[in-house]
Amino acid sequence: MPHRTAAPRSNPAVGVCASVLPAQLPDDPAVLKALLLAQQRAFETQLNTQLTAQFETLRLAQEATLKAYEADLQKVVHTREVELQKAFDARELELQKAFDAREAELQKAFEARILELYEQLRLARRRMFGPSSESHAGQGWLFDEAEALAESAPNAGDTASLPPPATEPSGQTLADTGKKKARGKRKPLPIELPRIDVVHDVPEAERTCACGTPMVEIGQDVSEQLDIVPMQVRVLRHIKKRYGCPKGDQAPVSARAPAQVLPKSNASNDLLAMLLVTKYVDGLPLARFEYVLARAGVLVPRQTLARWVIGTAQALQPIANLMRDVLLGHDVIHMDETPVQVLKEPGRAATSKSQMWVQRGGPPGRPVILFEYDPSRAQAVPLRLLEGWKGHLIADGLESYGAIAFTEGVTRLGCWVHARRRFVDAGKVLPEGKRGRAHEALALIGKLYAIEKEARELSDVERRALRQSRSRAVIGELRGWLDQVLPTVPPNSLLGGALGYLHRQWPRLTRYLERGDLPIDNNPAENAIRPFVVGRKAWLFSDTQAGARASALIYSLVETAKANNVEPYLWLRHVLRALPTATTVEHFEALLPWNLKAEQLITA
Repeated sequence: MPHRTAAPRSNPAVGVCASVLPAQLPDDPAVLKALLLAQQRAFETQLNTQLTAQFETLRLAQEATLKAYEADLQKVVHTREVELQKAFDARELELQKAFDAREAELQKAFEARILELYEQLRLARRRMFGPSSESHAGQGWLFDEAEALAESAPNAGDTASLPPPATEPSGQTLADTGKKKARGKRKPLPIELPRIDVVHDVPEAERTCACGTPMVEIGQDVSEQLDIVPMQVRVLRHIKKRYGCPKGDQAPVSARAPAQVLPKSNASNDLLAMLLVTKYVDGLPLARFEYVLARAGVLVPRQTLARWVIGTAQALQPIANLMRDVLLGHDVIHMDETPVQVLKEPGRAATSKSQMWVQRGGPPGRPVILFEYDPSRAQAVPLRLLEGWKGHLIADGLESYGAIAFTEGVTRLGCWVHARRRFVDAGKVLPEGKRGRAHEALALIGKLYAIEKEARELSDVERRALRQSRSRAVIGELRGWLDQVLPTVPPNSLLGGALGYLHRQWPRLTRYLERGDLPIDNNPAENAIRPFVVGRKAWLFSDTQAGARASALIYSLVETAKANNVEPYLWLRHVLRALPTATTVEHFEALLPWNLKAEQLITA
């Protein structure tokens, strides 16, 4: 067998192993096999050693890499930790600042709320136990809101007037006789009242002097005592005589009875006039008037009385329409509103509140007061009541009047009494005897009213000139004071509310300076609505919408009559007597309060 030589190997490991092979391989297969096995074991041993060395080297390199990476990672983590700590610290500081700011804000709101509740408590105590007047030294009397007046003086008269001049029984005034009215003595009774002489004589047995001479009359002492005859209820029997021809040539002729406002009822026109005045002037509910009639033996259910009121109001509607024409014919109108409860309103609960709106205006010498019932307090109501009208509207700060102010030709004015009233409330919560910023505002507003008092008897031109020369300077001073104080007062306090109201209403409040005939406040409307508020405390509510509308109409008539110095009962009696025969506009116009003379009303 020829000898074989080992071929060179490219594998390094094989090369390493081949270096131990003999130059010539044996021919014996067993020897060769043993040699190869030995060579294989040597190769495996060498390979294992080599792989172990390489693995160890690789392991060491990896450990070194991991340590380097770990070190880098540690640096990154540390850097990130520092960044996160800084961010955390910044966020913590930010949250702490926000928390402190919120805490301060809540503390401020809490203190403001405590102040608000404290002011409300003091104000409630003042209203309950203190004087009801808003007057301050040097400012004179300013009328309160109608509701407040009704609370403080439920029995007060509806209008303020001077007492009639004191008179002697002869009809002369005390001024004419040169006598001075004694201090502390009561005022003489009105001379126009009928007088009945009740003569008290000395008994005849006492008319003999101690000397035995009969006494003679040398004079008399006269004293007057007010007496009253209770309401007399009577029945009018209308006897209509009939006449006929004995021969029967023509139909019989019957006399005509006077026309009646409610021909299908048994109530006379005079009874209807008394019913309306008793309820709407004297404030006597129909239920109590029912009892009054019952004491006289007449049983008239209040439902019947209510139908009489509604029917009479419907008959008087033409008079109210003419009054509205007069009202809308003048360019200055006052408006106000007050709640009224109507039990039976479609789609509304019996406890819901409706509104009674009042308007006052008219030319000089012909004042008109109109009431209007409406379930709503929305802007649509003034728009409806003043549709087509152009002029100056005086009202309070209620936003329901906002829409009418944007109507072409309508200018809205504010009310200084409402602005002043808020400062009065703010001053009431101060400790007794302490003066604050509220009193500063009241002093400046008092100057405006002092100027208006001086201008009361001036012409419109003179009044405007006085306002421009003096009132405008006070207005400027008040504006400067407002700008200085407003940012420093919590808005939820009573003073803050007063300042905010004054600021919001400022353009409307200062608009009266433009003309001499424009009023400074809305007192005429408040005075007009006051009798309704007083009456509401007696009759409380209306049963139906028809009753509420009837009440609005009757209040319109009687209050307009009172405003024109016409006695409501005499006027209504005259109107209801003439109303059934009135057929033309001229007939109805003749029945308006300012078109009637006193002798026309007194005639029974």
